[in-house]
Amino acid sequence: MTSAPVASTPRKTKAGRTNLPMTLIVTLIPVCVALNIVGGYIAHALRLPVYLDMIGTAISAIVLGPWWGALVGVLTNTGSSLINGPTSLPFVLVNVVGALLWGYGVRSWKLGRTIPRFFLLNVIVAVVCTIVAAPIIVIVFGGATGNGADALTGTFLAVGQNLVGSVFSSNILTSLADKIIGGFVALAIIEALPKSLTAGVDIVKATPLKGILLAVAGVVVGVLVIVVFLAINH
Repeated sequence: MTSAPVASTPRKTKAGRTNLPMTLIVTLIPVCVALNIVGGYIAHALRLPVYLDMIGTAISAIVLGPWWGALVGVLTNTGSSLINGPTSLPFVLVNVVGALLWGYGVRSWKLGRTIPRFFLLNVIVAVVCTIVAAPIIVIVFGGATGNGADALTGTFLAVGQNLVGSVFSSNILTSLADKIIGGFVALAIIEALPKSLTAGVDIVKATPLKGILLAVAGVVVGVLVIVVFLAINH
């Protein structure tokens, strides 16, 4: 007598990806894109020194796989350019790089198994995203893009740093805050997703309450970075 396979259980492939039903994938991707666009719009409208446009990227890259996350990044920046103007379009590479790092970081490099490892992964994402973003800000926009980091760039310029150093310094501060907040909020959301979506994901597990606390802790660390931003700016 043979037992019927359980269709809702995801299967893990050799590449560390999880085979999920396409219906779940096409449902989650638009939600992640919308989460990115709304977060980015709020940050832009309030001129916050963070971006909030990669939370959905982190979720999709970890749950679905790095290249699905990259697709979310491309759709996010394309959609944001229609709402906020073309400023966000050149930064599509930043969103794609973040997706690949979060996806492969959790799935291949095992940086999601513990909280310290996941924190390190978010720091890596922040640093690499800054390395990608800073040249775009300098070359394409002349050092200012109209977001909350521009004031900090001006502060570094005022104390004698050159343009490239000022842009890099301001972007690394804001990117650290942004990716720490985004990464841990994404972790809390992932924990709240149906287990059929996350069963094959090798990431630290938490109770719903612990997931919320981790998200709050990530926000607190990110806010501390922002406080440093404001202190330097004043």
